[in-house]
Amino acid sequence: MKLNSSRRNFLAAGLALPAAGMATVSPSPSTENRKPFSNGDLRYKTLGRTGLKVTTVGFGCMVTSDQSVIEKAVDLGIKYFDTARGYQGGNNERMVGAALKGKRKGIVLSTKSHAKTKDEALTDLDTSLKTLGTDYVDIWYLHAKTKPEQVTDELIDAQQTAKKAGKIRFAGVSTHSGQVDLIPALIKRGNVDVVLAAYNFSMDQKMSDAIAAAHKAGMGVVAMKVMAGGFRRAKPGDKTYETLKREGAMAAALKWVLNDPNVDTTIPSITDVEQLDENLKAMSATFSDADKKVLARQLDFIRPLYCRTCGHCEGACAKGLPVADIIRYLSYAEGYGQYALGREHFLELPARLAAVRCGDCSACTIECPNGVRVAQRVSRAQEIFA
Repeated sequence: MKLNSSRRNFLAAGLALPAAGMATVSPSPSTENRKPFSNGDLRYKTLGRTGLKVTTVGFGCMVTSDQSVIEKAVDLGIKYFDTARGYQGGNNERMVGAALKGKRKGIVLSTKSHAKTKDEALTDLDTSLKTLGTDYVDIWYLHAKTKPEQVTDELIDAQQTAKKAGKIRFAGVSTHSGQVDLIPALIKRGNVDVVLAAYNFSMDQKMSDAIAAAHKAGMGVVAMKVMAGGFRRAKPGDKTYETLKREGAMAAALKWVLNDPNVDTTIPSITDVEQLDENLKAMSATFSDADKKVLARQLDFIRPLYCRTCGHCEGACAKGLPVADIIRYLSYAEGYGQYALGREHFLELPARLAAVRCGDCSACTIECPNGVRVAQRVSRAQEIFA
């Protein structure tokens, strides 16, 4: 299968960021030879026009179940923690609130709502505040929006109402896909302070341009999905993966995003102290030629597995399946090791879509320009989640 022209150009550029973001290239020390992380290695940026000072590596709490890891991150100096009303059925907010109890001062805390109406959103916010044990959150996101029309005047009004009540400091929108069209619409609105977008080394220049435009407009830019699926769990006999793991593919992926001057902070998912330490070390490390080579190999590894959210497959499935979403649910299970989270999302599909089986079609109507084996990936999701 041929890659589209933008993907070929991206690879030819050596996984390079916009020129303004490139640091001086120097050899990347191996994980074994790196010095222990110290608080002096923390790096900070200001989150757009919010004025909030954040560490360039934050803490994505979505898959965290060990409260002590969050407590450790606070002690080490991490400033930004992100959760959502829907994570772990509300239990994630409860755990994050307990971990941050007595440590709220100086912490930037965000949560999100999937709600589609003003009343539902404000009810979600009140529940979040109670569960988190705080009077306010610094950023409140309208969660998982993919199209400009989903960011309704009603939902924006909910954020403005919450601001006036002192329940939130700043309004945000999060997006897993469709960012290239959504971000310009948010910029035009002018009342969205922060955008939280999926952004990683596998995406093409259009996404980097959208991120740059948001930054130029004064919006805070937070990057998620920075590990491009998080395929860090080795499978027995998978020599390719073992090599990538040893070379530090996840650290290289994080450094790639951190090297972009238009990104203010990142929220990689963290489950244990080992991952926390790895991410913190990446914060002050140089993105090197060695990292480029590692990411080129990682891209080859994930090409058939990972959806880049380019939007090409939207509406293309003959059965009406939201293909990009389903492949993302599968990555939760196979990449992040979060089977329950993936299945939870899959079972939220309308019954008629959850009942679809790719094996019932004689041929797939989707050909991914990035090389994802769509029918195979969706069939796998149906097999393990349904």
